[in-house]
Amino acid sequence: MHSKDVPSWVLTLPDLDDQQFIQWATLLEERVGVVVPVERKSFLVTGLKLRMQEIGCADYQEYYQRMRHGSGAQEWSMLVDRLTVHETRFFRHKPSLRLVTEQVLPAVPAAGDDAHTLQAWSVGCATGEEAYSLAMLIDAHFRALGGRYFFGITGTDISRPALEKARNGIYARRRLADIPLDLQAAYCVELESERFQVHPELRNRVCFTHLNALLAGAAPYAKMDLIFCQNLLIYFERERREHIAHQLAEQLRPGGVLVLGPGELVGWQHPQLERVRHPDTLAYRRLPAAQAKEAS
Repeated sequence: MHSKDVPSWVLTLPDLDDQQFIQWATLLEERVGVVVPVERKSFLVTGLKLRMQEIGCADYQEYYQRMRHGSGAQEWSMLVDRLTVHETRFFRHKPSLRLVTEQVLPAVPAAGDDAHTLQAWSVGCATGEEAYSLAMLIDAHFRALGGRYFFGITGTDISRPALEKARNGIYARRRLADIPLDLQAAYCVELESERFQVHPELRNRVCFTHLNALLAGAAPYAKMDLIFCQNLLIYFERERREHIAHQLAEQLRPGGVLVLGPGELVGWQHPQLERVRHPDTLAYRRLPAAQAKEAS
């Protein structure tokens, strides 16, 4: 957005004073768990200004009172979207994806009639690149095996605008550079205006839905074979990170794998999980029921 497109009152709106910053930081942590340290005050101010300009509100305190007492999930989603950096890309963390192809997928057993099945969850999926990266790897793996297979991926995020983009599966053509050539050929359809779209057959394997990560334990999903949660926990303080990780652990089936971002939850343990050893990754496997009982 160029300055000439922004109302003058937005440009002249002062920064938050210390009391207002504390109010907003406290409210954000209480409602959505997002932690805004004082060194990120300017980022908070920028996000607030953007959203206030969109709804025509010219007073921090007025908007604060609206968010504290009257606004629903839709407005909270829009505000958090302005306060969250959707910095993601296809095949972002290659070591974690190698873990999926080298350890998770080969361990998926055949179900009835020799059909392979897998359910995966991309937590904090943003605009969908991570979920589609997983879908490409999973589909390519099962295709190579031959025979019948069934899999689905659920992508969840608190940002409704990001989810809408994810559902469309349309991205700038320059993003193709992040996708291996063989997967580009199989799963990407070039469009006009320097864009491409994820192939509809693959998009049909992925569903995107709104979810606050703090409520992951209440998600009405079947037990997962794979949960991917990277670059999300950095927005939360340690106690909430552990809370989210524990909830995700409960959503795994025995043998299912939880993949976190390296360094996002150092030293965390769970009585029903064991570490998965793979270079430059942080991952855990849920123990079989009997083994988990012994460990606890």
